Amino acid sequence: MTHTYNITGMTCSGCQYKVQGLLSKIPGVTQVDVNLDNGTADVTMNEHIATSVLKEALKDYPKYQLSEHLTHAPLYSATFEDSEDGRSWFATYKPILLVFTYITIISLIGAAYNGTFDGMKAMSVFMAGFFITFSFFKMLDLTAFADSYAMYDIVAKKFKGWGYLYAFVELFLGLAYATDFQPLATNIITFVVMTVSIIGVLQSVLNKRKIQCACLGAVFNLPMSTVTIIEDALMIVMSAAGIIWMM
Repeated sequence: MTHTYNITGMTCSGCQYKVQGLLSKIPGVTQVDVNLDNGTADVTMNEHIATSVLKEALKDYPKYQLSEHLTHAPLYSATFEDSEDGRSWFATYKPILLVFTYITIISLIGAAYNGTFDGMKAMSVFMAGFFITFSFFKMLDLTAFADSYAMYDIVAKKFKGWGYLYAFVELFLGLAYATDFQPLATNIITFVVMTVSIIGVLQSVLNKRKIQCACLGAVFNLPMSTVTIIEDALMIVMSAAGIIWMM
């Protein structure tokens, strides 16, 4: 069963992720979807949970006040385009599309700089740009990113500190690709990190969970979708190609 509750006191995406995380820890709660704009939380539970129990979960953060809503929450569609914000697919993914376009252009220029096209150089420049750029956006609000990442990543769910470390891991990998530092080890680390990361993404997408993707931190309102899977899978394929090429 799913019920909707009013939540006051939320002012940013960090608040949204915090409330979502706190309510998700309640025994019997299977899913929590928080709408920052509407100030509501849709809580899916195995059996009825008293409102007092939900309020108790937020007691350490008194600025967040939970109250009952008049109607039950509707079931969410699997597609983000049908959600209440009404954005088109392009408008939703414009930030990540622009990031990928810019990085791709720079990669192609770097690979053809000496007059001949170097495919491996293109991949190294792309991965350097990818990790450094994505790390930058996560660093803008590291706490909000960690809260969001803990909602779906299999490691961050058990060890929230991994969300804070992950942004620095991305930065390290980006700098390693940019400076050609230990390329074999760098590709192996990338392959392992991104393979672990995609597991949580796949679980969320296949379970049709309507949560925000933390790939660009908490700056943009990006949904978890097949685009996120493609993004992680691309890094896995590129790192695997680098490993095979160097061995």
